[in-house]
Amino acid sequence: MSENLPNNNPNEDVDLGILFNAIGNFFTKIFDFISSILKAIFSSIIYLIKAVIENFKLISIVVLLALILGYGLEKIKEPVFYSEMLVKPYFNSKYQLVSNIDYYNSLLESENYTSLGVIFDLPEDDLKTIKKFEIDIGPETENQLIQEYDKYVKSIDSIRAQDVSFEDFVDNRDLYSSDLFSIKVESTKRDIFKDLSKGLESTFNNDYSKKMMRVRDSTIAIKKSMYFEDLRKIDSLQKTYIKILNQESEKGTLSIGVDGLLPITQERTPTKEYDLFRNEINIRDSIRVLDQLKIEENVYYDVLSDFTDIGLRSNELSKKYALIFPALAIIALFLMYVATKVIKYAREYE
Repeated sequence: MSENLPNNNPNEDVDLGILFNAIGNFFTKIFDFISSILKAIFSSIIYLIKAVIENFKLISIVVLLALILGYGLEKIKEPVFYSEMLVKPYFNSKYQLVSNIDYYNSLLESENYTSLGVIFDLPEDDLKTIKKFEIDIGPETENQLIQEYDKYVKSIDSIRAQDVSFEDFVDNRDLYSSDLFSIKVESTKRDIFKDLSKGLESTFNNDYSKKMMRVRDSTIAIKKSMYFEDLRKIDSLQKTYIKILNQESEKGTLSIGVDGLLPITQERTPTKEYDLFRNEINIRDSIRVLDQLKIEENVYYDVLSDFTDIGLRSNELSKKYALIFPALAIIALFLMYVATKVIKYAREYE
């Protein structure tokens, strides 16, 4: 009977043992690697804390001096003020707007106050107080972005639209994608901003925008002329239908009933007064939309929010010297300490 029992293969037991040992060694190496990284991080932190404790007096003195220097520079330096204007350009004048803002900054960098004076009609002393011009996309709500995304998706191929998500659309928008723009001006003079508004008007009155307005007005005039011609035709048809109905009501057209028997019926000429009435309403609505468009966009831009009379004080982090100088001092000390240790290690290395 023992000859019929299955025999266990010792080679299979050996293979399984080797496999389990390999898996165990693999996880052991992973844990040792993670442990070495954690130990290295912990050692670095302790080493840094030890260096700070050993050089605490030096670090305190340097940081205190940097703090005093930064605070003093903030008090000595003239404060910077800013104000913002929110505009909505029409007729693609936004391209000239962005270009002109860059041009104004280049004039400031080159100290060409003569050309700036021609543009803004301000004395040179006032222009020298201007630090920079900035332009950015105006405020936009989530609903506005969704509407723009839907409009964009409808304008491209349906297959390609599937590959463009809402997040991708928002991330890939550039400055020219917006219809609202925020113009920011920084100056050391607090009440100069209102005087800059008039100078910015020349930004929008460019030849291309004027051409776009003329084309728009000509197109509206042609469409309105066609609509009025359609209204005259509808009016003529309505008068014809009314004339036919009046004649039928006065004379009457009688006919005998089925097989010449009674009752006697009166035939009416079919007319389409209701259809003409609906067409007339639609045409007049189209004319109203054109008139409304011409009224709403009869300028090159609209100022939604003008510069304030008195600018706000700038609180940018780049101008907080009392914070920047100590931070730079700490970074410099750290780099010097590391450099010293590296040099020392290199000299003692054999």
